[in-house]
Amino acid sequence: MARTTYETRANRSERRKKKTWFAIAILVLEYVVKITALGVIPENRKPGSAFAWLLLVMFLPVVGLPLFLLLGSPYVRGRRNKIQSEINSVVMNQTTMHPSSESYLKDIPGADAIVDLNQRMAALPLTIGRNEGLHSDYAESLAAMTAAVERATDAVHVESYIMSWDSSTDAFFTALADAVRRGVAVRLLFDHIGSIRYPGYRRFTRRLTEAGIIWHPMMPIDPLRGRWRRPDLRNHRKLLVVDGNIGFMGSQNIIESGYLTAANARIGRHWKDLNIELSGPVVDALSAVFAIDWYAETGEVLDFESHPAEDDDQVTDERHGAFQVVLSGPGFTTEPNLRMFVSLMYAAKEKLTITSPYFVPDESLLSAITTAAFRGVEVELFVSEKADQFMVQHAQRSYYRTLLEAGVKIYLYPAPTVLHAKHITVDGDISVIGSSNMDMRSFALDYEIMLLGFGAALAQDLERIQDGYREKSHLLTLKEWKAEPWYRRYLDNALRLTSDLQ
Repeated sequence: MARTTYETRANRSERRKKKTWFAIAILVLEYVVKITALGVIPENRKPGSAFAWLLLVMFLPVVGLPLFLLLGSPYVRGRRNKIQSEINSVVMNQTTMHPSSESYLKDIPGADAIVDLNQRMAALPLTIGRNEGLHSDYAESLAAMTAAVERATDAVHVESYIMSWDSSTDAFFTALADAVRRGVAVRLLFDHIGSIRYPGYRRFTRRLTEAGIIWHPMMPIDPLRGRWRRPDLRNHRKLLVVDGNIGFMGSQNIIESGYLTAANARIGRHWKDLNIELSGPVVDALSAVFAIDWYAETGEVLDFESHPAEDDDQVTDERHGAFQVVLSGPGFTTEPNLRMFVSLMYAAKEKLTITSPYFVPDESLLSAITTAAFRGVEVELFVSEKADQFMVQHAQRSYYRTLLEAGVKIYLYPAPTVLHAKHITVDGDISVIGSSNMDMRSFALDYEIMLLGFGAALAQDLERIQDGYREKSHLLTLKEWKAEPWYRRYLDNALRLTSDLQ
């Protein structure tokens, strides 16, 4: 009996020792991970982003480390990075600088420097084109694109983050199918993760195939076929090119305006977007963007005919202007859209108006906007009263006090509508419109496309759109903001810490 008791005690002691050594090993490993993270995570990363990742790894290493290994790099690498570099050089050689476009810059101080900056980072040159009009009504925009497809005789290229063949988009996809029957080549790209989550995805792709439309998902996640990457890197671009002569681009996805969800239908939530219709040489740049993304997904090089510079003397009315398409995304480590936005803020002299559905600026953008306001520039910001994303909504709200104290006018577009348009006007001369939000996701994680335009006609068109927003929106005051309950401000500030991870 005594021997058994002794052995039991010895076994217990041995087990305690093993547990102690195991606990020590885990503790040492935890500190090794944390100390290593201090020297690894900040490398080539903005302080805000580095701090957010370090905070997660320090407090929740079991969660933070796997997430960092999975999501920590915002850049595409390997095969996709290689083929993107290859096609960039091929396609960019087909787009030409139109000398007459420079005449639109001569009376706008600093414009040539911003154009040069964009071309150094994103390669597409300044060109000319015609603004055929803005489409701010969701149904009317789809109808305009449908009408353009119905006139197609050669090729139609469609690219969008989200697509769905539903009751709202049926006429558009039917027009694509009819175009195929007429002998038109119809090519279509949509983001894989962006589209697959909506009802009817399998039926949608089956109908595309049955219609003879050549389609491919962008940035697909398919481990069984060796397709894997950071899962939240997405292609967020939206564009349509018809016969190389007519182009559309902007913020609108090709899906029902409530995004087919019962929750949105129940509260009456729908998206308000803005597309621009273009003609002339600027459409060559849109063709180039589609060719780049098509090659990235298929390996096929698309040829397109460029508008020769000799045609520039055909410019006859005030709706013509100079345009530059600016690309950005995980393949561009210089963050071209962010640098262009910051440059425009510092260039503003009299008035700066910004519309962005998800406004979560980094330090450089926040400083540029508030500096403009402190210089006496009239700065307006249009955002949704209530965004459709909980974390973004509260992170965005955390910047309101700083902006209001600098003198920025914040207009809240009334819920349940989501103001999803993305555009900027500067001093009535410079305009920007496209797919990029003002948050870290659009700066680094999503492939985006923006159009920089020079000419009073486009700026005036955008200003009329902004006037409509202003009439419907609520002007937020600093006094009103200071009266916000403490618990809501606490949540805003807490979620601000995650803004560089969103």
